[in-house]
Amino acid sequence: MTGIIARTLVLCLCLGLGLAAPRGGAAGAAGTTTAAPQGGAAGAGGTTTAAPQGGIFPFAVKVETLENGLKVVSLPLSNPNIISYYTIVRSGSRNEIEPGKSGFAHFFEHMMSKGTKQVPRAAYGDFLARLGAGTNSATTDDFTCYSVVFAGRDSLENVVRTEADRFINLAPSEDMLRTEAAVIESEYYAGASDPARRLIETLRDTAFERHPYKHTTLGSLKDIQELPNQYEYSLLYKKRFFAPDNTILLVAGDFDPAQLAAFVRKYYGAWKISNYDLQTPVEPPQEKARRARIAGPAGAPARIAVGFHGPAFSDTAADKAALDLLAELSFASASPLYQKLVNKDRTCRSLTADFPDTRDPSLFVISAVVNNEGDLPTVEAEILKELERVKAEPAPAARLADVKSRRKYALARALETTDGAAATLAFYLNLTGDPGTVNRIFNLRDRVSPRDIQDAARKYFKPSNSATVTLTGEAAKGETP
Repeated sequence: MTGIIARTLVLCLCLGLGLAAPRGGAAGAAGTTTAAPQGGAAGAGGTTTAAPQGGIFPFAVKVETLENGLKVVSLPLSNPNIISYYTIVRSGSRNEIEPGKSGFAHFFEHMMSKGTKQVPRAAYGDFLARLGAGTNSATTDDFTCYSVVFAGRDSLENVVRTEADRFINLAPSEDMLRTEAAVIESEYYAGASDPARRLIETLRDTAFERHPYKHTTLGSLKDIQELPNQYEYSLLYKKRFFAPDNTILLVAGDFDPAQLAAFVRKYYGAWKISNYDLQTPVEPPQEKARRARIAGPAGAPARIAVGFHGPAFSDTAADKAALDLLAELSFASASPLYQKLVNKDRTCRSLTADFPDTRDPSLFVISAVVNNEGDLPTVEAEILKELERVKAEPAPAARLADVKSRRKYALARALETTDGAAATLAFYLNLTGDPGTVNRIFNLRDRVSPRDIQDAARKYFKPSNSATVTLTGEAAKGETP
């Protein structure tokens, strides 16, 4: 991930807005999660409604759902000339439910730059260059986002036509698949020595048994190497997920919403609906603590990651919002524990807590880079001690208010630009399909009390609900660095 999309997703992580999955989905009786409809303000196909205004996200938003299920979100802004055009495909690790098929969402992020018969790759690049446009993409656990940022209302129809062609008419060939599979394998090896990536990959693999959050968006090396033999499946994946009923189109900036609606109906109206019903396996409750140890690259400092299964994103239930606030209160740079381990004792080089917003339950992860490998047990004990303290002692009201205020300020800053507003709204649309989610989650977070934080800590921070991974310079028995 690079560019504005990545920066905004990182911001979302810091705000507790998350990276890794749209919410929605009710647990079924047969151990699956039934994907919820995209939801949002618009009703049946072809209807149009306006999202409520006010709150921290003050802009008027118009939502229209085409007959084929494509949701179109218009965000007119007063910033002159600039238009941000986002295509949000709800395709990520969460969709990769078949064994041996990890990494396909990320693979299609690559394929979407290959062009079509009508607009080949070189012609698409020339088109963007003539516009002076910036383009970007990013894949997460729950969605892939594609953006084009350009200037001028006069260019809007050309962008709508070209982007509609790119998504409707992409036709992967076997040669394209083989070529891109080699590129992705090189990408995997380029990051294989990154100890942070290895730590999180191992933590997820250790913590999850059934849910596809078990693997990262890049996929396993074995599955990547098998990509050249997966041509037929690639066509099936595109048919299932690169479809109007699994896609949200968001346009923000200086444009006429009525004109946009006419262009979208003209160029996207023939896009064929999928009607695929994604059944994501439900992760069974964990019954006992899990541990793993891996060897890091030569000379790499020791690391530890402690993960606890936690709730999915919600803009109505308090648990997720409470744990977001706890992460900053207990483990951010201003926290007493950080000051002790990083600044005072110099035991750790870093200490962080990360709990991404995801459509399905994911992991609350506390991680640290330790200066001396022998201090790993001490650092783990300090982390667990802090969690026990949170259960016993309510958060100071003043500190809690400061954390809430900083998060609001950070979001307000992000909304100052056209692309910042678009990227922020795109992230929430991925989670629920509803523009009103932005205001609801911040209103919910405002209502979180010290007692809510204690209750959430007691509910989720149990030894039997944990997975711990350490990375050291010495290989574990039977493992090679």
